[in-house]
Amino acid sequence: MGGPGSVEERLAGRAGLRFVGVPAGGVHGLAPWQVAWNLIKLARGFLAALRLGRRERPQALFVTGGYASVPVALAAWALRAPILLYLPDIEPGLAVRFIARLATRVAVTTEDSRPFFPTGKAVVTGYPVRPEFVGLVRASAREGLGLRADEPVVLVLGGSHGARSINRAVTEGLEGLLEEAQVVHVSGELDWPWVAERAERLGTELRSRYHPYAYLHEEMGMALAAADLAVSRAGASILGELPCFGLPAVLVPYPHAWRYQRVNAEWLAARGAAVVLEDGRLSEALLPTVRGLLANPGRLAEMRKRSRALARPDAAARLAECLRTLATGDAEEMER
Repeated sequence: MGGPGSVEERLAGRAGLRFVGVPAGGVHGLAPWQVAWNLIKLARGFLAALRLGRRERPQALFVTGGYASVPVALAAWALRAPILLYLPDIEPGLAVRFIARLATRVAVTTEDSRPFFPTGKAVVTGYPVRPEFVGLVRASAREGLGLRADEPVVLVLGGSHGARSINRAVTEGLEGLLEEAQVVHVSGELDWPWVAERAERLGTELRSRYHPYAYLHEEMGMALAAADLAVSRAGASILGELPCFGLPAVLVPYPHAWRYQRVNAEWLAARGAAVVLEDGRLSEALLPTVRGLLANPGRLAEMRKRSRALARPDAAARLAECLRTLATGDAEEMER
């Protein structure tokens, strides 16, 4: 279940999973009329989730936060179905804080998240990554993406919708960046038309070193495995996917939202796995930062080592086991 027309709806469709859209809306930082309308949508979402729950009679609910999760969690609570809440980021938002009051157990990505929840309620599982990520080899990943084996690769990511400031900074300094490395650039679908047009203006040699994509699905693991350095926003996935591949990163927290991305980025930076750049300094600082890191293989190697040390390859299995335990009502197992 999730927001109608959302990214998760498209991904569920690709995976062949049944999807049910739930009306919902945020209430934080909005005009009063928007809050009133979104409260109505949340009420409608609760009723829709309650009707579905009465038909399906779920044994447990797995929920990851976000405003679309609130009416579903309320419906599960009303039906007395146990709730496993998972916090992907380090710091919980309003929806997660609210749902945590209803949840039977809260799974978290890092130890740093435990203090946000009552003692004994949180369990550290790590961030789950796709099973196809495990065992990917750099050489075969580069071959699969048409990359040269003996030259550095920079992977640029902006999330599912893209990151316009990152896309603009990369394309503004594209020639200089391509002199240093091959670039795999996942622009997001919104910016793809002008990113593709920018690629066409490159000369033949530089164009062969630039690999832009609107979005990557099954190939994302190859892109992560092939890279020497990532330039990325700091959404929750960086806490699992970058350590999975031991991938050093230049992280650019999204500035127009609450502090989740900054906390994520600073957590990795404090552990020597990333450096953080302010969004407002991208145009002037991105190219020198990338050049400096690529020119210092010793530092990159140390960042790679520190990143890989943060990996939790069993995170998905641990989450699945938590959910199974709730669904079967195994109280002794839950206590462990």
